[in-house]
Amino acid sequence: MDIIEALKREEAKLERNVKNAVKHLGIVRATMKFFGGSAKPQHAGRNRRTMSAAGRARIARATKARWARWRAAKAKKAA
Repeated sequence: MDIIEALKREEAKLERNVKNAVKHLGIVRATMKFFGGSAKPQHAGRNRRTMSAAGRARIARATKARWARWRAAKAKKAA
């Protein structure tokens, strides 16, 4: 029966830790609210910027050129 008693003591200790963690979480959230922060990420609800078609095309060309250089270097090593 010593094992059962030890497990019960461990369970009680873990329950106290949970209660303390919940208490501290409440304190942190209250502090964040006081200083103007929120528990939600800062980017929530913010509009995202859109990229122009010209910008997307420029990035696509650069990416294709980069991969072409990489493939050429790989083919050169293989040959």
